[in-house]
Amino acid sequence: MAIKDQALGNILLTALAPIMWGTTYVVASELLPQDRPFTAALIRSLPAGILLILWGYVFLPKVSLTIKQWLQLIILSGLNIGVFQALLFVAAYRLPGGIAAVVGAIQPLLMMLIVWFFEHKRPQLKVVLMALISVLGMSLLFVSPQTQWDSLGLIAAFAGTLCLGFGTYLARRWNNGMSTLSFTGWQLGLGGLLLLPLAWLFEGALPSLTTNNYLGYGYLSIFGALLAYSLWFRGITKLSSVSVSSLGLLSPVTAILVGWAVLEQALTPRESIAILIVLSSVLLLQRWLNSSPENKANKAEVMVAETNLVQQK
Repeated sequence: MAIKDQALGNILLTALAPIMWGTTYVVASELLPQDRPFTAALIRSLPAGILLILWGYVFLPKVSLTIKQWLQLIILSGLNIGVFQALLFVAAYRLPGGIAAVVGAIQPLLMMLIVWFFEHKRPQLKVVLMALISVLGMSLLFVSPQTQWDSLGLIAAFAGTLCLGFGTYLARRWNNGMSTLSFTGWQLGLGGLLLLPLAWLFEGALPSLTTNNYLGYGYLSIFGALLAYSLWFRGITKLSSVSVSSLGLLSPVTAILVGWAVLEQALTPRESIAILIVLSSVLLLQRWLNSSPENKANKAEVMVAETNLVQQK
């Protein structure tokens, strides 16, 4: 069945987030200083978080949080921003292009396991198979006999996938009545603060920055954090956890296409086929997860989150 207009709009808006994240790779390689992953993650997150916190303080309704809810927000900040961003950049610097994306492609499967374990909702077989096909497509896109595997990079990529998976799942349940912009801002701000000691301890003060460096950091902060995460957390409240996580597959595909369009990198027939496989799997997953009557399960998930929110209040 076709996806309803409202669900389609939510899917398209949420998809913009991983598409913007997909441009991170070319920005990091072309505009940022080398070997400063923690600094890149810090500058990406903290300024955007401060801007959104200030915006929320001035223009948005205020929400009073309990100590428990603040602790939940700190945990989310670590899972979705601080720890995840650090692991993401470590993997990006240590692994050959796209291998981290292959590891990250298991996230829809991971999300199904999380939902199955905590909510006892068994995933549909066709959804599981399509998620496996997306992993196959991502492997076809990035893995070759010449691929070199870095153990620390692989561990960082897998740990980052776990962080984002649990962070995405818990974000729906621990929103605590905050507006999307405030919720995003506090996570970016607190996550940035978690990154601050890591950046200072392992990388020290920034060298003199060029104009390109400033442009790169500015782009990552405004588009890669402020806008992208706002859309991502909005999508978490509108779509099922598995639906949102599967959209994350668009990020590495975007990276490949941007490299081809901007850097004039060659796109082989194998890569073209792999991209079609991944895009087709994402499209089918969205259709199956958000079409009626299957989307009743998604709506039930939203109702569970709203019930938890009422009970917390």
